[in-house]
Amino acid sequence: MTTHREPLDSVLEAVGETPLVRVHAAPEEVPVYAKLETFNPGASVKDRIGKHMLERMLEEGTVSPGGTVIEPTAGNTGIGLAVAAGRLDLEAVFVVPERFSVEKQQLMRALGAEVVNTPSEDGMSRAIERAHELAEELDGAVVPQQFSNPLNAESHYATTAPEIYDALDGEVGAVVAGMGTGGTLMGIADYAAERGSDALMVGVQPEGSTYGDLLGEETEEGEYKTEGIGTHDVSTNELVDPERLDDLKTISDRAIHEEMARLASEEGHLVASSAAANSLAALEVAAAIRDGDVDAPHETVVTVFCDSSERYLSKGVYRPFEEWQG
Repeated sequence: MTTHREPLDSVLEAVGETPLVRVHAAPEEVPVYAKLETFNPGASVKDRIGKHMLERMLEEGTVSPGGTVIEPTAGNTGIGLAVAAGRLDLEAVFVVPERFSVEKQQLMRALGAEVVNTPSEDGMSRAIERAHELAEELDGAVVPQQFSNPLNAESHYATTAPEIYDALDGEVGAVVAGMGTGGTLMGIADYAAERGSDALMVGVQPEGSTYGDLLGEETEEGEYKTEGIGTHDVSTNELVDPERLDDLKTISDRAIHEEMARLASEEGHLVASSAAANSLAALEVAAAIRDGDVDAPHETVVTVFCDSSERYLSKGVYRPFEEWQG
């Protein structure tokens, strides 16, 4: 449950203040804690940016009441924006590559949004282009653009980061977060820097993603099944500052699939592939801190469980690996 103890007036007031729960597979000496973002009303971490971005854009006059927001998204950002748009007198249109979760697209429509699909093989780059094309065709339309909008990272600076630091009394040794837009990790990094914290900032990507290009590493681009994190074109990920990254962990789809099953059966976490990737990377960082291979200011690691596996059941997340890959 969240920390709310009194009745709330709007679903938007229920965004944030999610539980921080220990991951029991971690070494005793260096506990790993995960933010359970399924406790948000739209059931993912993207509720945070949906609320924050639209409220700020209305305040700044970037969009007017009654206007339309058009966003390229794999799904969860669309759900988060749709939850907020419906409460803030805004229309919502989302451009989604076809291959992404059917469940998420159904939820966006249920929340009153329009969903426009683009070919899967064209990736997010085409979805971004199509969103801007639609915005030019409609009066009063704007593209929040989670991949480049500083309000994305600002939402995590304002909410996720202080929740983490308050829960652990500031004793944060490392933060491990999957990078899709990079907003979560960059926002937390900004907050940590402002308060003088030397916590390590560790990004996570699936094998086949090319975030290593930003760090001057040799990368091998490939397909991956893990959703919500990773990139095939770092030029679209404008929020990521490689100088704020202490490390980048790359996790295979097979390991991620196994961790989704383990988290469910052993720890009761019904979480999706990005959370499983984060879990494995966080456990690796915790072991490195325990063994003295990595210096951290505190012997704690924090990660993010971004959304629920229920959104991907049609994709076979709990079926054999080959079926999930198929």
